[in-house]
Amino acid sequence: MKASAFSYIKPSTVQETLALLAAHGEEAKLLSGGQSLMPALNLRLSAPEWLIDIGGLDDLRGISVSDGVLRIGAITRHVELLRSSEVADNAPLLAQAMAHVAHPAIRNKGTLGGNLAHADPASEMPACMVALDAVLVARNAKRERRIPATEFFTGVYETVLAPDEMLVAVEVPVAEVGQVHYFHEYCRRSGDYAIVGLAASAVVEGDRFADLRLGFFAVGDRPLLANAARELIGRSVDAAALAAAQAALEAELDPQEDQQASALMRRHMARQLLALCVATLLRRPDLEIRRSA
Repeated sequence: MKASAFSYIKPSTVQETLALLAAHGEEAKLLSGGQSLMPALNLRLSAPEWLIDIGGLDDLRGISVSDGVLRIGAITRHVELLRSSEVADNAPLLAQAMAHVAHPAIRNKGTLGGNLAHADPASEMPACMVALDAVLVARNAKRERRIPATEFFTGVYETVLAPDEMLVAVEVPVAEVGQVHYFHEYCRRSGDYAIVGLAASAVVEGDRFADLRLGFFAVGDRPLLANAARELIGRSVDAAALAAAQAALEAELDPQEDQQASALMRRHMARQLLALCVATLLRRPDLEIRRSA
């Protein structure tokens, strides 16, 4: 199948792009890496009248660190994040998770902003942004606004971006001394979308969590910042506390059944991931036994 007919335009500046979006937003799609959009076009799941190619906007590319914030331009490619020393040093969770994003060919073309705007609930990067308390920067012809990652995703392939807005950057707080991370996903083959996954960021003081952010993905219509973490913060974690957190997590989940897994299976995997995460971050292998509880 081929895509429906559309008009193609390649603006040379951000301002020109925003003007095009102001004129054609409802009927337009932005093309950056194209790794999600092009298949959707060819399957006619999307049929815009205008395709605006922003791949040449170098102002939207690059990685920098300033005032405790790691800023990543929206059309920075996945492979650039994977190879970046700035990302490895200041947001190691992103570097760890990026290695699980699809395959090298896709990472060479796909962009961070395109991935986030696509808002696939089984994708790794949205959950990482939620776990890292990132801010997504959006702009239209009149203003720029900063959106917490926890408020950006609103459903399957849906975000708060207005038709005349584009995502221009992502800002991630630089990792603090003592901050630790965990990433793991269950999938059928390396590079596939996850059946269930977890991206976590924590601060461990002694044998306790001083902070813990759990970003689950593929367990609902958007990445989930699990409130179950509250059951584990500021206390000595034992088997009973972990079981309470697992029960709280199950109450939060709303997984869907599909060809990969039943809702029951996804709940079980999420419980296991929580136990593995806690045992790993606290260096408590005895807690890992709870994964089969």
